Amino acid sequence: MKAYVSVDMEGLPGIVSPLHTSPKGFLHDEARRIMTKTVLTVVDELSKQGFDEVYVADSHWYMANILYEELPENVYLIRGIPRPYSMVYGIDKSFDAALFIGYHARVGSRNAVLEHTYSSTYVRGIKVNGVEASEYYINALVAGYHNVPVILVAGDNKLGEEVKQRTPWAKYVGLKKSITRYAAINPSLNVALKKLRNGIKEAVKDLREGKMKPLKIKEPVEIEITLPNSGYADIVEYIPGTVRVNGTTVRYVAKNIIEAYKYLQATVYIASALDTLITTLLK
Repeated sequence: MKAYVSVDMEGLPGIVSPLHTSPKGFLHDEARRIMTKTVLTVVDELSKQGFDEVYVADSHWYMANILYEELPENVYLIRGIPRPYSMVYGIDKSFDAALFIGYHARVGSRNAVLEHTYSSTYVRGIKVNGVEASEYYINALVAGYHNVPVILVAGDNKLGEEVKQRTPWAKYVGLKKSITRYAAINPSLNVALKKLRNGIKEAVKDLREGKMKPLKIKEPVEIEITLPNSGYADIVEYIPGTVRVNGTTVRYVAKNIIEAYKYLQATVYIASALDTLITTLLK
């Protein structure tokens, strides 16, 4: 069997601060160790459950956080940026299941630790066919496009509310309880990882019993992105097919979720290019 594991950082146990998530933060080394230990636990349990091939997508920030030299032989590590479809690059119909680990609540969620969607700098909101979307939701739709079910999601309790609503068949493992954007109640790492192991066992059992299913969406797919200010929307509007909704929001109708994901990535890269231009002019 073959599993796809997408791993973010903000939803992992013990992670509460930009000092963890930023490569320049003095807590970042701790975060990398937590991320790697979590991945090793997931891979080990999947191996015990009959998965002989596991692809792990390092899906946080610069996407090279997991300690590569620690990984066992049955793991293929997807790392580095930029890459198409970002957090779910390489997923296709050859996979039996997908698992999302260390995921977090969508941008604007109340009292949700380190909440954001795709880019905390350039995105203030995303809607997909009118639904306010998180990274979990968008990535689950990409997996579903390839008929791959997301069988388990693990992160903070606020994301758990959305998972139960959107994919009630998927197992959700709460790794911590949010207090505010920069605070959470965290169990010991060993306790969190034991919960994760048990969740994987239950998810694989349900998969074998035919209880899991891919998440699908009606096509064409309309994606609406709200940016931090009108300057970003001014240049994103250059993308053919873009409709300007208001000063800070753009809309695009894609033929499917794959094309919509490309539009999202292009929007963020173009917005970041404006910042680079302004910075250069100010030197």
